[in-house]
Amino acid sequence: MTRVKICGLTTLATMSAAVEHGADYVGLVFFARSPRNVDVETAAALADVARGRSAVVGLTVDADDMTLAGMIGQVHPDMLQLHGSESAARVAEIKARFKLPIIKAISVATAADAASGADYEGLADLILFDAKAPKDAPLPGGNGLAFDWSVLSAGQREGDFMLSGGLNSHNVGDAIARTMPYAVDVSSGVESSPGVKDIELIRRFLRAVKTAKH
Repeated sequence: MTRVKICGLTTLATMSAAVEHGADYVGLVFFARSPRNVDVETAAALADVARGRSAVVGLTVDADDMTLAGMIGQVHPDMLQLHGSESAARVAEIKARFKLPIIKAISVATAADAASGADYEGLADLILFDAKAPKDAPLPGGNGLAFDWSVLSAGQREGDFMLSGGLNSHNVGDAIARTMPYAVDVSSGVESSPGVKDIELIRRFLRAVKTAKH
């Protein structure tokens, strides 16, 4: 069964919906420019809703050690998602210091982009393939864009990976059938507007994954 991550949750109601409908991972975004950004106090309350039921993922973008330490100390995430331009060496540093499993996002437009995920094998616990943001986009992810899934096989990816980028309840079944990911990750695909999660769309997405053909 493909696992599911609902990312960018900001309210107790939507966090509860994600957990109750079977999300394996729930993501909290710590990136000021994102409409899904949450402060650590809010994030800690949200994380408590999921604790022990869904894995709590703290998403950061090129964060320094002080920022990471502050967030981890208050929110106590189960995993970190590094969604910036973090090098393999930086990922190794973060993992050694904070002793948490890591999801490393790889921005993909071409087979060469997908192949770069190999740089993080043995360092990141999961590679997340996401659509590369347009040059003028303010966010590195969560833009509702998909990429050509066929480049994943062309990129000679190995091991477990997470698929993201433009997924919704209508196309996630096809995405799973074509790429066979360990997990799928959705944010804008379960929103009524940027940053505003919709409980019914969360339910539909989780149902679509659970009923997808593998």
